Amino acid sequence: MAVSTVYTTQSFHSTCSISTPSKTHLGFNQKKQILFYNSGKKVTNRGIAAVPYVIRCSGDTLVIGLAADSGCGKSTFMRRLTSVFGGAAEPPKGGNPDSNTLISDTTTVICLDDYHSLDRTGRKEKGVTALDPRANDFDLMYEQVKAMKEGKAVDKPIYNHVTGLLDPPELIKPPKILVIEGLHPMFDQRVRDLLDFSIYLDISNEVKFAWKIQVLIRFREKPAIVSPAKSMSCNPKISDELQRDMAERGHSLESIKASIEARKPDFEAYIDPQKQYADAVIEVLPTQLIPGDNEGKILRVRLIMKEGVKYFNPVYLFDEGSTISWIPCGRKLTCSYPGIKFTYGPESYFGHEVSVLEMDGQFDRLDELIYVESHLSNLSTKFYGEVTQQMLKHSEFPGSNNGTGLFQTIVGLKIRDLYEQITASKAAAPLQATKA
Repeated sequence: MAVSTVYTTQSFHSTCSISTPSKTHLGFNQKKQILFYNSGKKVTNRGIAAVPYVIRCSGDTLVIGLAADSGCGKSTFMRRLTSVFGGAAEPPKGGNPDSNTLISDTTTVICLDDYHSLDRTGRKEKGVTALDPRANDFDLMYEQVKAMKEGKAVDKPIYNHVTGLLDPPELIKPPKILVIEGLHPMFDQRVRDLLDFSIYLDISNEVKFAWKIQVLIRFREKPAIVSPAKSMSCNPKISDELQRDMAERGHSLESIKASIEARKPDFEAYIDPQKQYADAVIEVLPTQLIPGDNEGKILRVRLIMKEGVKYFNPVYLFDEGSTISWIPCGRKLTCSYPGIKFTYGPESYFGHEVSVLEMDGQFDRLDELIYVESHLSNLSTKFYGEVTQQMLKHSEFPGSNNGTGLFQTIVGLKIRDLYEQITASKAAAPLQATKA
């Protein structure tokens, strides 16, 4: 009977056991092969090792955190991200029709609103908003994200945005890529330390207000279309608090202003500080191409990319590390008023070295985006024109004609590349151990 020696190696939150059987009772070594058990799939490589090894890895789930205030584009970002990995993102089949979870072939998107410890009535009675940490169960959030990262299924609670109540839990199995999105993915250090990559959507107050006005107009015209009940992700187009205020005070400009002002202290105290921890920040500001513009239709968008993040190489324009200003309008890119301007260069952000790519303006023709794409490097595309293809594929999504859609698409491609590099490193680590 063969005797087996087992070694353990740690590789990017993945524990791999390497078994090295000795000679059999007949005195012969078994066939030369290495067996990888990764995400439930077995791959055999023959002729590599001098003796047979059996390698089993656990904890293969990549965890991505996406933070932003309600109604700031997380839903659209998730649709772009899941599209990059392929497969339609849908709620769990046969489960709660008001589930906030989205599942595709590779990704599972979890709404952190599901970890509210107080329902809508409870928050109103205690005088707190959903942004307040006291209205959320961070212990359970940490325990369940950690469990899924380790390859364990969890019974995740559900916060019902339609009723404002806490529904019975749903079973969530660990995916290849877990995205936790909502108000607090980087608030609790325990949860933050579980993240393999983090993004923050930073919408300026001016743009946020303009967007909510646009939502209010659409809500008045077609209430069902803007209803949070059928929102693509957990963050409704109109937040719970704004929804309640509009019902109680009427659909008015004053109700929007009152809701934004009521949330502002908690936002500044608990949500906004998270951006200092993010590996990438998409900052949305009023345009500088039209002096005094506050309509929020033309946007200046900045992609802030932290330097020194493992497996993440920031995108650059023309020459890495240089300071660039570029107006691409002309023969190869159609630009109507007020035009388009790109800038790129190094900056400091909360004490971190970052590279910043900025776009001000909007595209007239998405098919001409290929001209801009050809001047960007480190995009992590699989083929020439993939960014343009993704943008054209989702041309109906909000922000597809400006930097919000462009940079969301780019970050999605970078996350795909991150996942592939980490997966490759996990497979390589046991091989390195066998040579030691």
